[in-house]
Amino acid sequence: MNKVIVGIPRGIFYYYDGVFWNSFFYSLNVRTIISPKTNKEIINLGLLSSPDEMCLSMKIYLGHIKYLEDKVDYILIPRIDRFDDYNQTCTNFLAIYQYVLHFSSIKILNYNIDNHHTLKDGAFKIGKELGFSRCEIIEAYKYALKRHQEYLRKKIFEQEQIISNNHKKVLIVSHAYNIHDEYLGGNILKILKDNQIDVLYSNYFDEQKANVKALELSPNLYWKYSRDAIGSISFVPNIDGIIFFSTFPCGLDSLVNELVIRKIHKPYLNIIIDDSTSITGLETRIESFVDLLEN
Repeated sequence: MNKVIVGIPRGIFYYYDGVFWNSFFYSLNVRTIISPKTNKEIINLGLLSSPDEMCLSMKIYLGHIKYLEDKVDYILIPRIDRFDDYNQTCTNFLAIYQYVLHFSSIKILNYNIDNHHTLKDGAFKIGKELGFSRCEIIEAYKYALKRHQEYLRKKIFEQEQIISNNHKKVLIVSHAYNIHDEYLGGNILKILKDNQIDVLYSNYFDEQKANVKALELSPNLYWKYSRDAIGSISFVPNIDGIIFFSTFPCGLDSLVNELVIRKIHKPYLNIIIDDSTSITGLETRIESFVDLLEN
């Protein structure tokens, strides 16, 4: 058994490719440690490691990295520039690798995604760095991709069942790393479910179709994850309301959400949180929104 331990931070990229990388390392018999769910300790570690102008989501990601650095041999950190010329990402997705190098001495397993490199290329690069053969890497990649696709199909199917029912339902338009992080999005989901509101997630739709449907709301938007999120609105014409959820000060969301809000004709709530957001105040706003839907 390979004795190397790889750390996977439970933030940002984990909520997109976590199943893939867990499965990839499992297939290669590489031990992994995933940082725990976001908590106060991790947030404090992130706040101490990040500049003030960085968004709360990225600060949390840095906190997960700091938590792992003395527990593993490597930490998995990608550099995602763009998926193609019209599917770009936040500049922090590209810069975070270099930033971590400045505050940590931990060895980094790094892969690039840009016009010339894909997730498959990243898997081969990392597999080679860990000393595995081409055949071993190919098998691990196929296994991981299959598990990743099965997971997404299951989530999309579950969501389709919710869309077809007659319950009141709300679409959460948010980055996966915000709404699926229990510390950030857990209270929102709990309040909605306590009020018998079904929840739909913008990241559990066919991303290629959502990416195209986003053009109906903004033909010039070129940020991939923003397009995936707002494209989900076109999939569910029978929703009762929409919650836009982001962390301060996300530059992309501050622009995209405002743009979309002016073009939709549904009740909406725009929630922006930071590390000092009051849970009580958040609960009051969501419950008021639920009352609006009821009336």
